[in-house]
Amino acid sequence: MANLCIAGLQWGDEGKGKIVDALAPDFDVIVRYQGGSNAGHTVIVNGEKFVLHLVPSGVFRSGKLCVIGNGVVVDPAQLIEEIDALAAKEVEIDGNVVLSDRAHIVFPYHKLLDSLKEAGENGIGTTGRGIGPCYTDKAARVGIRVGEMRDAERFAERIRANVEEKNRVLTALYGADPLSADAIVEEYLGYAERLRPLIGDTVALLARCRREEKAILFEGAQGALLDVEFGTYPYVTSSIASTCGVSGGTGVPPSAIGRVLGIMKAYCTRVGEGPFPTELTDDIGKLLSERGDEFGATTGRPRRCGWFDAVAVRHTAALCGADAVALTKLDVLTGIDPIRVAVGYRRGTETVKDFPADSRAVAESEAIYESFPGWKEDISACRSFEELPAAARSYVQTLEKLVGVRVETISVGGDRNATLCR
Repeated sequence: MANLCIAGLQWGDEGKGKIVDALAPDFDVIVRYQGGSNAGHTVIVNGEKFVLHLVPSGVFRSGKLCVIGNGVVVDPAQLIEEIDALAAKEVEIDGNVVLSDRAHIVFPYHKLLDSLKEAGENGIGTTGRGIGPCYTDKAARVGIRVGEMRDAERFAERIRANVEEKNRVLTALYGADPLSADAIVEEYLGYAERLRPLIGDTVALLARCRREEKAILFEGAQGALLDVEFGTYPYVTSSIASTCGVSGGTGVPPSAIGRVLGIMKAYCTRVGEGPFPTELTDDIGKLLSERGDEFGATTGRPRRCGWFDAVAVRHTAALCGADAVALTKLDVLTGIDPIRVAVGYRRGTETVKDFPADSRAVAESEAIYESFPGWKEDISACRSFEELPAAARSYVQTLEKLVGVRVETISVGGDRNATLCR
């Protein structure tokens, strides 16, 4: 099978983890290309729920090589905790997970700066995991990379220099207590000892895999509407969450990415602040939240829920170059009649068909809806498109037309087997 990229087409939480897990048997290598521990991918295996933050979702398939790419920012404590939890469940890790030596490291000062800034007047609803400040240091060329863990003495020197600089900011700008460089050095030297066997040159590794014609599955975090370049800026994440981030986050050239499978929910959700034209604050929104278990996998925060937004997803499907789409959580809409879909926006007297670049324009837009009949039948046991009720099939076909991309996979439940292909 050719290489494939999995891309979220909404504000994240589309069910990418489940789809990656379902497709992983057909691939040799699964690569995470951006984001950090602010993203959570949920995979249900034999009724047991796993939440991954940094390890690629293909780890549950035996013999697969799982790569954490250079575009990821890594919290060593989170990664070690995740690896230990997987090992405790007898999930094979040794030799199966490789951590890029070019990935950047999240430190306590990143998390503290994140929280202090978020507590101010201009908070945007971050997770407080230090992701933005870590990417800031990367762009400012003062970040510390995973490969530096190999040289303990040099690693300690780099930490001390950065803590000294950050303490000036913490004390002078925020009035916070300074951090202990000694404590951070001791803590992170311990992490380095644990993680050193996993560190590798993943750019060279992936180039070798391509020469050997191994099939690669690329896994992103968040969704394209949170992309720092093309999302609802500034209410976005700090990395390129769309397929545009694959090459920069892995070292694999664009010509080798292969097909793109976009992932979208049968409705919309988002976590944190930012515009959301189809948001529902009524009983239907509450029903979607409860029935869809719409709580953040990383923070547990309730997700805001709303109707499917064809304007937004048409934008991201084109941006990501989606060749096909996987539609998730179709079962959550069972019993809701009618089902509404945003087919355009109205801003003042203007009708908007294209997703605006300005988040203020998005916030000021009123969704233009079309209504479609719902269905009452339980669809969780359906394993073919033909088994779905007529109204459910019609809804899927409507979304295809509105987004302009064929729906080839449909999820009707949380378990990996609750999936049907067309």
